[in-house]
Amino acid sequence: MATLTFCTTVVFDHGAINQIGSALKGQGISRPLICTDMGLVRAGIVDKLRGAMSNEFQATIFHDTPENPTEEAVLAAAALYREADCDGIIALGGGSSMDLGKAVALTVTHEGDMISFTAGVGGAQKIGPVAPLIAVPTTAGTGSEVSTGAVVIMSNGEKLILASKHLVPRMAICDPDLTLGLPSLLTAATGMDAVAHCIEAVCSRQINPPADAVGLDGIRRALGLGNLERAVADGVDAQARWNMMMASTEGAMAFTKGLGAVHSMSHACGSLPGLRLHHGTLNAVCLPWILRYNHEKIGEALQSISSAMGLPQGADVSDEIEALNIRLGLPPSLGAMGVTADMIPYLSEHAVKDVCTFTNPRSVNRGEYAVLFEQAIAG
Repeated sequence: MATLTFCTTVVFDHGAINQIGSALKGQGISRPLICTDMGLVRAGIVDKLRGAMSNEFQATIFHDTPENPTEEAVLAAAALYREADCDGIIALGGGSSMDLGKAVALTVTHEGDMISFTAGVGGAQKIGPVAPLIAVPTTAGTGSEVSTGAVVIMSNGEKLILASKHLVPRMAICDPDLTLGLPSLLTAATGMDAVAHCIEAVCSRQINPPADAVGLDGIRRALGLGNLERAVADGVDAQARWNMMMASTEGAMAFTKGLGAVHSMSHACGSLPGLRLHHGTLNAVCLPWILRYNHEKIGEALQSISSAMGLPQGADVSDEIEALNIRLGLPPSLGAMGVTADMIPYLSEHAVKDVCTFTNPRSVNRGEYAVLFEQAIAG
């Protein structure tokens, strides 16, 4: 049975940030909590957002979003939301800020421990309407501005997924200008996050032809038309940035049909204390290994992906992704990112329970994850 779910209202183009005032009015928000990080404060992006808002809006800023959002940070932001008597949220930043904003919107409207709302324990059924949320992405990678999910490191150390139609932002403002000048390595890592979303969605065992079409268009924009490598090479290529932000949004629209073992491995690695590993980089490194593992189940999908990438007939998609990672300057292995063999038992246990495992096209057990982690660590 197919379930087709799309999406929120998206204002998309250069200069779209100037629509923030009308967006707030449309959602009945006058006292927003801006969930962001110190990097965007220092870069002047928060001031740019506030400058696009008239004085009728009283904004409060939470700027302590960690690289991987934590339950502790969510609770701190929720406390500030209540203290300032906020009536809505603007999530400004990459996936971390948007995921944190979603979790805050849930926390200020629901009673109970956050872990009880996670997908692995059937928490989606407990999630009702949340505080109004407007998402403003500043990277082209996660697509969280249109997705139903948020990933948070819980107080017990597990990196788990909150997922509900109620967590989709009421509105998204996608302004590619906010990504101009993003450092090349971060552009590469977030861009490969978008690519991984598109590819895993197309390969997912769920049936959703419209999502497949959207995912393939995202792959074409990012890789087939060369926009990812153009954006990495030239930080102010406005056309490449526009296409990469579209590919990012399309990636999240596509993974309404589910993701796969790439994300299960990434979520496990992202929960490792002390390493603070970037999710998009993890996806890039793990993607070739999972494509090889899934190969026997995704022949038709691989043909479509290869075509969208503009590859010659007979090219090996996993090898091409591996070569692309090298050209982009991304790490060649999980080992190069600090992941070690002694971590494999923990990582395998975490990954096999991750909800993304359930939509991988080929079943994966704990032992098979252990082998995959071993391969990805060695490179």
